[in-house]
Amino acid sequence: MIEFKLPSLGADMDYGTLLEWRIKPGDRVRRGQVVAVVDTAKAAVDVEAWQDGEVFQLLLEPGGKVPVGTVIALLLEEGESAQNAIRRPMATATATSDVEERPKVSPAARRRAMELGIDPEAVRGSGPHGVVTLEDVERASVSGATTDRADAMRQAIALSMTRSKREIPHYYLSETIPLAGALSWLQALNAGLPPEQRLLPAALLLKAVALALREYPEFNGCWKNGRFEPVSGIHLGVAISLRQGGLVAPILRDVADKPLAGVMADLTDLVMRARSGSLRSSELGEAGLTVTSLGDQSADAVFGVIYPPQVALVGFGRIAERPWVENGNLCVRPTVTACLAADHRANDGHSGARLLGEVDRLLQDPERL
Repeated sequence: MIEFKLPSLGADMDYGTLLEWRIKPGDRVRRGQVVAVVDTAKAAVDVEAWQDGEVFQLLLEPGGKVPVGTVIALLLEEGESAQNAIRRPMATATATSDVEERPKVSPAARRRAMELGIDPEAVRGSGPHGVVTLEDVERASVSGATTDRADAMRQAIALSMTRSKREIPHYYLSETIPLAGALSWLQALNAGLPPEQRLLPAALLLKAVALALREYPEFNGCWKNGRFEPVSGIHLGVAISLRQGGLVAPILRDVADKPLAGVMADLTDLVMRARSGSLRSSELGEAGLTVTSLGDQSADAVFGVIYPPQVALVGFGRIAERPWVENGNLCVRPTVTACLAADHRANDGHSGARLLGEVDRLLQDPERL
């Protein structure tokens, strides 16, 4: 028997509310299939199955709020029979009375509410049995609904970042990287591509960080149980600001192994879905390192806060033309400031400086990316 538990969809998640089941008893499910939609403090997330099986029993009703790790469904493994399986009692939802009073919200309405930055449960529903519909949310956006969702997200971010600054002994390094060669190379590459396939500098920066982690794996992992634990693969968290405020940091997987076009396509897709509230559970697991960029906000540098339990974060500021000394001559070159925030329990400044140096070297040779 497979116990399907409510997964952790981020280090700052303790509870989740089941919004919708996408399966029913008797269904066959495959690994990676979306089986439920779960609401966290930050977003409604499509939860995927991590194993093949046949649905035997659903243990939580939509609207139920339970702690991470609660068994919410049972699946039969290959060769097991429903006739011999034993049913279990339903999961006990937290604050049941409050949950029962929560209005039902259609998935489309919830996603649109996320885009608009309003709390869908504060909207008066006009659908069958009071369900909040897409039209209700659109009307509420005009009239001005409350923003409890934004408040909940701020609280989640506050808890996570407070934990980070309290528990992680940060150190910071920065390096200014010239980008004239990389941007010229990118311009020439894009000239031969249709607009929808052109690459942004962000793809180069992400790929350079991922390749540098191959040389310095002590920055690709998490601090758990009093020691550094490396992660398998090179998966980068990407900080994405949301239109209604706040941010999420879903995962770009296997960045080091993908061509730049693949990194760009995956990044575009991830940003779009994060801002429309349709992330998947597999995209909210643990990355080895998070990259954040405020380049489009005119900030010269980003000295970020590490997302626990990770041990490092790389921030990129604005790409701009700045004074630069080259071969003893003062000139003007496009540059970017790369900043490393790292956990002194897991690594030190010497290796941190070499990591940034490797990012620099890779960006001077964009054909290697």
